[in-house]
Amino acid sequence: MGCFFSRRRKPAQGGQLPPQPPAGAGQDAATGEQKAPQYSWDLRAKIDPKEYTFSGLKNETVGRLPGKVAGQQFVIQDCENCQIYIFDHSATITIDDCVNCQIFLGPIKGSVFFRDCKDCKCVVACQQFRTRDCRKLEVFLCCATQPIIESSTGMKFGCFQYYYPELALQFKDAGLSIFNNTWSNIHDFTPVSGENNWGLLPETAAVQDYVPLPSSEELKAVRVSTDATKSIIPITRGRRQKNSDESCLAVFFAGDYTTANARKLIDEMTSKGFQLVQTKEVLMKAEDAHRVFQQSASEFIPLLEKGPVVALEFNGDGAVEQCRSTVNEVFSGTKVFVSESKASASQDVDNFYNFADMQMGM
Repeated sequence: MGCFFSRRRKPAQGGQLPPQPPAGAGQDAATGEQKAPQYSWDLRAKIDPKEYTFSGLKNETVGRLPGKVAGQQFVIQDCENCQIYIFDHSATITIDDCVNCQIFLGPIKGSVFFRDCKDCKCVVACQQFRTRDCRKLEVFLCCATQPIIESSTGMKFGCFQYYYPELALQFKDAGLSIFNNTWSNIHDFTPVSGENNWGLLPETAAVQDYVPLPSSEELKAVRVSTDATKSIIPITRGRRQKNSDESCLAVFFAGDYTTANARKLIDEMTSKGFQLVQTKEVLMKAEDAHRVFQQSASEFIPLLEKGPVVALEFNGDGAVEQCRSTVNEVFSGTKVFVSESKASASQDVDNFYNFADMQMGM
């Protein structure tokens, strides 16, 4: 492949030009005309930006079904009184100048950026979340990093809760862990003294009351459930005030059933009235294990080479005793770290999540 700045080929010794390709090579067989070379990128499917844009819509219900976005970028702009559903994973999404819209955005590998939007209700899963010059957004959020608001007011946040059959695989395709969700750890880039630009939605807030199920026949084909018990993302309390001064840390190590085991323990504990405060999936090294697991570290260090650990913090009176009992009964053949006592549990939680936040650059 040549380029404009390539050197001209020198004649061979004796003034002769190098051998030329046989007659007809690179030519159309019928006309004898020279054919343009064809490269691999010429064979790729052409991307039509219109397929990845919703613009200038009013009073409409629109969306994209699973498999229709497939990791591309998406743009939503200048929409009013619309219901918008992106039931697929994407690279990045920007939402500009939208008013009174209800929006669902499936897993986003990179960032979602709301600009100059107001009175919108959203369900969003992403790596990075940011708003600028927005007013009165209510967002059920899953965000792997600290969400950022800038020059925005009246912002309300709750924990992502949503399910449809394709959603779990879409999280994997977007490189997002269902256990890494900092939905309530908001950073206000432009705070105002004496005012609070953001808060949390009520604990009783139900997704369908904010972003209803789609009404169009095409989008009804997606089997959506907003039942919190079916949510792909575990429902956490985040930074809400804890109901008890007793918490318990449980850590599962990488294996074939790590996610299923973590979900099972969550179900067992929450069904008994304990609350899930936070979760985290992160890689650990031997020195990290010594810091977090202390005297028990040597027992778990060999397991760290298999992959990331999944940590869960439960809260409630008797959480340690109940968690240890459940793990012994349900996961008897599985290595699990569980806080030994109420006295040590608070330090366990602080040690692990301080490490995890440093690891993830929080």
